[in-house]
Amino acid sequence: MRTTRRAGLAAIVVATLGLGMASAGAAAATSTSSSHDEAVLVSGQPGKIAAVRHAVLAAGGHIRTSLPIIDGVSATLASDEIAAVSSAPGVRAVTQDATGHLMGVDPTLGYDVKHDDGSLYNIAQITHAVDAWSTSTGKGVDVALIDSGVAPVQGLTSGNVINGPDLSFESQSPDLAHLDTFGHGTHMASIIVGRDQASSPQTYQDAQSHQFVGIAPDARLISIKVAANDGSADVSQVIAAIDWVTEHAQSNGLNIKVLNLSYGTNSTQDPSVDPLDYAVENAWKAGITVVVSAGNDGTNRQDLADPANDPLVLAVGADDPQGTNTPSDDTVPDFSQRGTATRHVDIINPGVHVLGLRDPGSFIDQNNPSAVVNNRFFRGSGTSQAAAVASGEAALYLSAYPNASPDQVKWALMKSARAPDSVRAMYAGVGVPNMNKALGYNPKNAAKYLQAPTGATGTGSLEAARGSAHVSTNGVTLTGEQDIFGQTWDPNAWSAASAAGTAWTDGTFNGHQWTGSSWSGSSWTSQTWDGHQWTDNDWSGSSWSGHQWSGHQWTNAGWDGSSWTDSGWSGSSWSGSSWSGSSWSDATWS
Repeated sequence: MRTTRRAGLAAIVVATLGLGMASAGAAAATSTSSSHDEAVLVSGQPGKIAAVRHAVLAAGGHIRTSLPIIDGVSATLASDEIAAVSSAPGVRAVTQDATGHLMGVDPTLGYDVKHDDGSLYNIAQITHAVDAWSTSTGKGVDVALIDSGVAPVQGLTSGNVINGPDLSFESQSPDLAHLDTFGHGTHMASIIVGRDQASSPQTYQDAQSHQFVGIAPDARLISIKVAANDGSADVSQVIAAIDWVTEHAQSNGLNIKVLNLSYGTNSTQDPSVDPLDYAVENAWKAGITVVVSAGNDGTNRQDLADPANDPLVLAVGADDPQGTNTPSDDTVPDFSQRGTATRHVDIINPGVHVLGLRDPGSFIDQNNPSAVVNNRFFRGSGTSQAAAVASGEAALYLSAYPNASPDQVKWALMKSARAPDSVRAMYAGVGVPNMNKALGYNPKNAAKYLQAPTGATGTGSLEAARGSAHVSTNGVTLTGEQDIFGQTWDPNAWSAASAAGTAWTDGTFNGHQWTGSSWSGSSWTSQTWDGHQWTDNDWSGSSWSGHQWSGHQWTNAGWDGSSWTDSGWSGSSWSGSSWSGSSWSDATWS
């Protein structure tokens, strides 16, 4: 057990691998007058992976691996050819590939699973998930993750990740569909269900094995992608994803019992009419424990983000463990939204400097090189991470008590929690759950803990649910009562369909065909990736089949009539705000 606070992270070796960390010119400048082979990453302009491959081969280079997530490849190039390749048509940058073991764990490089305060192993100790694994590892429970997709990195390729539908702006691209070009979803998935391989509880509990282990390693994760490479998405996409999860929770072999939404807007609309709040309530009523991050605007706003402000769901704030395993000396970081006396966080979980899995080449990876630890890991802080921990905790409880209702899951986690000694109850809720204790609370004893109906109607404004977060395309901002297709949002028709579980009909949501209607998703394994797309485990029709699809781009599908192309839309206002990751850094504890 850790009882002292670490002075810093000086022992951690931070890798410099990643796009944007060195320009093509810088890479060329490192060449000597005598040419020699260099391992490089060649990234392309959007949709130009074929041009990148041609440029490398034309220069006499050798392609080692296709990397669709960066529209490029890893390759070996003669040093005197780097400049030529970097200026070739379609090429964005050439950077040095700094290591030969990107996906491997090498404890000698400085990552200490037992003593790094942000390691998942230590977070599992703080929450007593390590002890709970003797009884439950999450097996039999599916956790839906509505986020930016999941990348096939080591730790998420052992058969317990499945692709649901891709509702993002990138779904039209076979090279990007389902994949996480932003980096946030991969981090969340690794916290919830990460594991290097399926093992016994004893192996998960053994820190000496150096296996990466998430909070619920034997649970299964269903990834529903809504955010693109800068985090861009619209509330209408998120609502559609929630309704999909609600309606398909038990379809075709699925058993979705938990929904993780590390997301929120700064909407001030009353939760009783807000459509985003109403969507999560309907999921809750359908038997799905909805876990929502509180938000990261704590220095400017007290109210919880939407939809954490809904009274039914499990609202999770961030906890700073202060380098010890006991919650008594913990604090709540300033960024974590606390809520009000009327509605505040239910629980807190570790959410400071959390070491999840890295998504090489993703947006946050390129823009936060100091967050990389030992090449394989990525350090992040936020209520996103805290919510992901809570989703793993809910999966552990439901694996032990498969028939527990969302109210009963919420009761057990809250009943087991311990609050910090010097933090106001409104700021910390009931504190940090103790999963070993929670598993001792039989749901049959929670009969008195039945949350009263809220009377919500969902008939409020879609525009108001967006708060200040909007996406845009070709200079046109999406506003008003319309979804991303420009389809009029009828609050009465949608709220009735959502409550009845009929918002999705044969792949159609709000009058538009978004996805194929049949499930064909099988588990990810390290053998199914072929360098371009997942084989036999895509959501069928993942490119949004329907009359809007013209083979390469959307035709008359956007709200301004423009096509959804990589150069035709932007929405950076969502990056790092609505997706509740406060910061990505390897800085010492604050």
